[in-house]
Amino acid sequence: MKRSTLLVARNLAKLCILLVAFCGLLGGIGWLAGGYRISSIFVFAALLMSLGIYWYADRAALGLVRARELPLAEAPGLHSMVERLAASARVAKPRLYRIPDGLPRACAAGRGPRGSTVAVSTGLLAALPPAELEGVLAHELAHIRHRDVLVQSVAAVMAAVIIESSRVGGWFRRVLLFVFGPVAAAFVHALVSPKREFDADRAAAAICGSPHGLAAALGRLEEASELVNFEGSPAAEPLYTINPFAEEGLAALFSTHPPVHERIRRLRALDAMDENQLRAA
Repeated sequence: MKRSTLLVARNLAKLCILLVAFCGLLGGIGWLAGGYRISSIFVFAALLMSLGIYWYADRAALGLVRARELPLAEAPGLHSMVERLAASARVAKPRLYRIPDGLPRACAAGRGPRGSTVAVSTGLLAALPPAELEGVLAHELAHIRHRDVLVQSVAAVMAAVIIESSRVGGWFRRVLLFVFGPVAAAFVHALVSPKREFDADRAAAAICGSPHGLAAALGRLEEASELVNFEGSPAAEPLYTINPFAEEGLAALFSTHPPVHERIRRLRALDAMDENQLRAA
């Protein structure tokens, strides 16, 4: 429990630093443009923009992955599974969305334990047996409990905005993308640490009472990603359970996930711990 509290505090500190830096940047621009009065207006605008990102980053992130809400009537068993795991993770049951494609993948977006969404693809539901599906869902719920989901959503949305800004260049789009791509990637890496995945894996093992379901699921997801050429906005990479993109070109800049084989090794190593030790972790 203490570890979880420290993870939450770390993520909230990152967002506070980002807010101060954003307000300071716009305030400085306003000061140069027109002194104290313009600076105050720019800082106020920065606060409004930050509030908008906080409330709507999850919707924008779900738009990046083209997810749609999954009604209870269409998947009552999945809703029941998520509700049970959410109770074990001590978070409110998140909204469930479906990504309409065959590549097995899952992601989470939102603000934290009381306002988040988990999205799963049609391919994930078809490919994973119940124990492995539970492991993946528990992993996403761990991100929600630790508030990784808020940091990931903000990072993905802001990076997507930076990348899309290259479109204003018209014929010079490729040149602007060459500049804006590394800037967006640097922003993502400043907020999102690969270590968050190890922490979420460990918490997921505690939620399920066993690390083996998630370990097997990670191996299956990696095999699927190697067989299918996935296309999408690379800015969404932090949202997924594993990196579904081929690590080349622009997508390579946004890779924030540790190697899958190392995650599996660490999960298997938890087998020596009994269930009570796992839940205390």
